[in-house]
Amino acid sequence: MTNTTKINYIELPITDLAASKAFYSAAFGWTYIDYGPTYASFQGAGIDGGLDADSDRKPGKNGALVILHSDDLVAAQASVETAGGKITIAIFAFPGGHRFHFSDPSGNELAVWSTDE
Repeated sequence: MTNTTKINYIELPITDLAASKAFYSAAFGWTYIDYGPTYASFQGAGIDGGLDADSDRKPGKNGALVILHSDDLVAAQASVETAGGKITIAIFAFPGGHRFHFSDPSGNELAVWSTDE
């Protein structure tokens, strides 16, 4: 049996569309296609996704953890901080790499990792 079911799209519940778009643009260079006043799909993140300000789901850190990859973890952390993100777990080592966790302006927790060089 062939498995053709793959992760295709990720939606992040947010509280402020303009603030979230500004944050992810500044931190990671994401671009957007707007679909009304409460929804924008993001591009340039490695997977298709969207920011949803009209969701019944609430931002948080207790759901699935979206993990981004960076070739330069220190620069990625600085970019997150400069863009207004809050580091929730500083850079730490794990087998095969290093990562840090951060919260976005809505309170979603995400992480960024990098392989050991």
